[in-house]
Amino acid sequence: MMKKIIAVALALMMLIGIACASAEVLTGGWSIAETTEITEEQNTIFEKATEKLIGVHYVPVAYLGSQVVAGTNHCFLCKATVIYPNATPSYVLMYIYEDLQNQATVTQITEIDLATLSQSAE
Repeated sequence: MMKKIIAVALALMMLIGIACASAEVLTGGWSIAETTEITEEQNTIFEKATEKLIGVHYVPVAYLGSQVVAGTNHCFLCKATVIYPNATPSYVLMYIYEDLQNQATVTQITEIDLATLSQSAE
């Protein structure tokens, strides 16, 4: 199931990248990560960008890719859980921009609808 989620997340990331590219001029295209394992450096970027987010706990599950601009855009597949008793976790694509001074900010969070994915797989 996790491989299926990662594959769909990669496909969604590419579609969103194409949509963004048509809306504005970008320096480079998205590069899909050679491995989905999250490195220490990528985890540091994730922690910097999410340290002030409240209300939802995000856990990075996979690193999906990057895009070189005036800095770097990163895409993570994350498990998201609203901080509430018995909350049901969901999966999201989180886009993080890291500028040239190594400051990181979340630019977009897109929820992945697993119910739709399971219906389309049948």
